[in-house]
Amino acid sequence: MGTIKDFIKHHYRHFNSAVVIDAAEAYVKHLEAGNKMMITLAGAMSTAELGLSLAEMIRQDKVHAITCTGANLEEDIFNLVAHNHYKRVPNYRNLSDQEEVDLLNNHLNRVTDTTIPEEEAMRRIEKQIIKLWKRADEKGERYFPYEFMYQMIREGMLKEFHQIDPKDSWLVAACEKNLPIWTPGWEDSTLGNIFVALTKGRGKNYYGENIKNIGIVKSGLEAMSTLIDWYIENTKKNSIGFFQIGGGIAGDFPICVVPLIQQDLKIDCKLWGYFCQISDSTTSYGSYSGAVPNEKITWGKLDVSTPRFVIESDATIVAPLIFAYVLGQ
Repeated sequence: MGTIKDFIKHHYRHFNSAVVIDAAEAYVKHLEAGNKMMITLAGAMSTAELGLSLAEMIRQDKVHAITCTGANLEEDIFNLVAHNHYKRVPNYRNLSDQEEVDLLNNHLNRVTDTTIPEEEAMRRIEKQIIKLWKRADEKGERYFPYEFMYQMIREGMLKEFHQIDPKDSWLVAACEKNLPIWTPGWEDSTLGNIFVALTKGRGKNYYGENIKNIGIVKSGLEAMSTLIDWYIENTKKNSIGFFQIGGGIAGDFPICVVPLIQQDLKIDCKLWGYFCQISDSTTSYGSYSGAVPNEKITWGKLDVSTPRFVIESDATIVAPLIFAYVLGQ
C-alpha cells in the first residue's frame, strides 16, 4: 500500500482537490524555510475529533500557535473525558421537533450528527475547573482560558476520567508543547457561560460556589496585546503562516494583528507569510468567511507575494488529509 500523500498526489489533480496539494506543499516549504504556522479553528472541529490528526501535527512541530473559539477549546477536553457517552445521530436531517426535545430532555446537546452528554462532559469538566477558578479568585491571580485548561491537564485533574488515548487530544499535545492559544469571545462557550453565572452571585444555589472577581479570566483585549508581542518576537527573522479552518472570530481576530502593528502601533513587521483557508462558505458580500484572500491585501494583512489558497470544501474531510500530507504519512 502507498502512503496517503501518494494517494493524494495521484488522484487530486483538478479544482478543489488540486488546491489541497498546492496548499499542502506550500505548507511544507514554509516550514522548511524555518518559518512558523498558526492554525485557527472555527466551527465544531474538536467535536469532529480533529485531534486525531492535529495532535500529531503539534507534536512534530508543524503548528506553533492556535487561535480557536471557546467551543473548540472546551470540546476537545469534553471528548477526552466523555467519549464513550457521546451518541451519534446519523439521521439528524430527519429528526422531528419532538425528537429534538427528547435529546434536550436527555441532556444530549446535538452538534450535527453527534450529541455531547451534559453530565459526563460539561458537568465533569465544570467540577474540576471551578476549583481552579476559585483558587485564582482567592489568590488574586489572573489567567487566559487556555491557561486554566493547561492547569487542569498538568495537575492531573482529568486522568481518572480519560476515555480516549490522550495522544488524540490536540489540547493535551498543545499543553505538552506549551503552545499559546488565543480564544477570542471565550464567553460564547459553555464554560464561559458557567463562569459568568458564578460571578452573578447566583452560583451558590446551583454550583455551590461563587466567583467574586470576574477579572480572573483575562480579556480579549489583553489577548490581542499578547498576540502583538508574540507576533513581533516570532517574525524577527522569519515569517508566520496562517492556516484557517472555517471563518468567523477564530480567523478574524489573529489575522488583523499585522495591520494593528503596522498602522496603529507604527511598527514595521512582516506580513503573514502563508495563507490557506478551508471553508464551505461561498464568496459573498461582506462575509468574512466568504472573503477571498486577495481582499486581505487591501487591509495590510497579506502581501501580493504571499502564497494564498482557498479550498472550498468540508474541513472535516480536507484538514486531516492536508495534515497527513504535511506529516508525510
